[in-house]
Amino acid sequence: MSAHLQNSYRRSSALGRALLRRSNKNAYRSMSTFPRRPYTFHIGASWAGKPTSGNEMKKIPFPEDSPIGIWRDQMLSCTVPGAIPNEATKWAPDAGEDFFYVTEVFTHRNKLRVADLYSFKGVSFGVADGVGGWVESGVDPSLFSQAFMYHAHRYSRNAWAGEPEIDPTLDYAEREEVEGWELTPLESMALSYHGVLREKHVQAGSSTACLIHMNASSGLLRAANLGDSGFMIVRSSSVIYKQRVQTHYFNCPKQLTKLPSNSTRRFKRACVDSPGEADTYETTLRDGDIVVAYTDGLGDNVFPDEIATITSLVGRAGLPEEVQVQAMADRMANYARLCMLNKGRRSPFESEAARQGMFFRGGVSFIGYWQSPLTHGVS
Repeated sequence: MSAHLQNSYRRSSALGRALLRRSNKNAYRSMSTFPRRPYTFHIGASWAGKPTSGNEMKKIPFPEDSPIGIWRDQMLSCTVPGAIPNEATKWAPDAGEDFFYVTEVFTHRNKLRVADLYSFKGVSFGVADGVGGWVESGVDPSLFSQAFMYHAHRYSRNAWAGEPEIDPTLDYAEREEVEGWELTPLESMALSYHGVLREKHVQAGSSTACLIHMNASSGLLRAANLGDSGFMIVRSSSVIYKQRVQTHYFNCPKQLTKLPSNSTRRFKRACVDSPGEADTYETTLRDGDIVVAYTDGLGDNVFPDEIATITSLVGRAGLPEEVQVQAMADRMANYARLCMLNKGRRSPFESEAARQGMFFRGGVSFIGYWQSPLTHGVS
């Protein structure tokens, strides 16, 4: 998934906001006069599920008319309003065992003026990789990842993507009071996980998780990551940050888990990690930054410098920014798929296995990719 942050207008004045922290650690009171010109995010998403062998277990998906089923189909058909429909469905009609979400973020508001609304916009997105080992126990891994992303979408869309900035030069008398609350990616991960635990249709399963919030007024990015999914930031054709993976041992990522209600000794050694073990990260993005969020299907098959090269080549094509972002996502998913099929190619997965004293040829057999580029500038 790629997100692009762009400031559509030159700023004529600083944002006048003061922030007072309440005793409730997640609640804030904000005061505002002149809204700051917002950043604009462009989102692209693409995927390619694992090749089918014909011997797969029979799956019972979320019903099409259920809340999760309706939301799932909306995500697969068009990630955000006005976005270009995904082209990768020529490889797979769904995202396999992985899933994703993307949503605009608004403040939970009581006194916010309509004119100030865009000052509090942001974007939230994430990826989840359902652990395929559950198939051996008759569990569909995609149900956990879809439900987790559904709840992450639900919790994130009505919360700030970052604290409002403070302008200490304005007097309190000049400010108009607004109220709202902020949800961090780590808090969203915890709430979403408990949402999955309550889902009756998800009897068992586990998933990695990567959640990212980006603030439209400041360019602030905050992230929480558990397992071997992750994200990277590309700036000026170079990878300036890559999220580290979390594993128990090689090819066994940390994961959020739901055990069957009738758990037996066979699940005694199952990996059950908590959202509190996730790594968190925070930075301020710059004009033209590209944020790529992905599951291990991309990370195990494509090297970071190759990802940066793809973003650079697509960026030089002169396409509209919203088209560029989707093109980057499609190119990366397609390239990862080709790399996975190329058994003569040394992959990042193979290189890491060799470092651990093991031998694996090629990459892995599943690709899940979501990219998010950021742009901030004058359009």
